[in-house]
Amino acid sequence: MNRSPMKRSPFTRVGILAQSSFQRTAPARKVKLKSKQRGVTVNEQMYWDRLASEIGCVACRIAGRQTSNYVSIHHIDGRTKPGCHSLVLPLCAGCHQQGTGNDKTLVAIHPNKSRFEKLYGSQLELKAKCDAILGVGK
Repeated sequence: MNRSPMKRSPFTRVGILAQSSFQRTAPARKVKLKSKQRGVTVNEQMYWDRLASEIGCVACRIAGRQTSNYVSIHHIDGRTKPGCHSLVLPLCAGCHQQGTGNDKTLVAIHPNKSRFEKLYGSQLELKAKCDAILGVGK
């Protein structure tokens, strides 16, 4: 029975046991942004840090609840438009995503945008309050 010779594989030989051990070499993967999303600049990141450390959750602050500096950044108008990373609100987990955080009864902006805005004001009004607290845009 004649067999055809084996084709070379993409594996390379490594180490002392080169005849019996093989290690596959894979190219390094690059981390890519989603479709049209652009990265956050240093100034935008510094602004986000100030929002988190000096304000905390803006909705909890308006409601008079205790707020922490552990917040997520909510983009008011998506993440792909020019200036989108400046139109943001600091929200705790419970005020950002329904059913998360310590208090599961909070009205969250996702998926209850209209209820959230009735309780706390429009997103642009909340943004203006955050900027006033930080002294930005004067």
